[in-house]
Amino acid sequence: MGFMDRLLSEGGSRNQHTADDYVELDIDDFETDVPESGTSVHVAQLGSKQDVIIIKDAIYDGDIVIADITRHSTTDRTMEHITDELKQVVNEVGGDIVQKDDDQLIITPSGVGISRKKLGY
Repeated sequence: MGFMDRLLSEGGSRNQHTADDYVELDIDDFETDVPESGTSVHVAQLGSKQDVIIIKDAIYDGDIVIADITRHSTTDRTMEHITDELKQVVNEVGGDIVQKDDDQLIITPSGVGISRKKLGY
């Protein structure tokens, strides 16, 4: 199930939206010179230990990472090792880490916390 499919289906009975309620944005319609904010949000695919190094570097640089972990089972020994490594980085920088469902890790740097409550519920 794709991200938009999940987004649309997770609304449940309280939120009866369809794909027609949303507008697809074209990046060409926006200014491409985005001012440097200091913090960026990165999307990463966690497939190997090499990917962990890239994610750690981004966190040390003060950026936020949303990592797709669908290539690993959450009970996979490799996933446990990867999660432990990322938790160590988060502890070092004073950030936060949370697993969303079985397919994503969200990792933040110092000063950025992740709420464990959904908005509007």
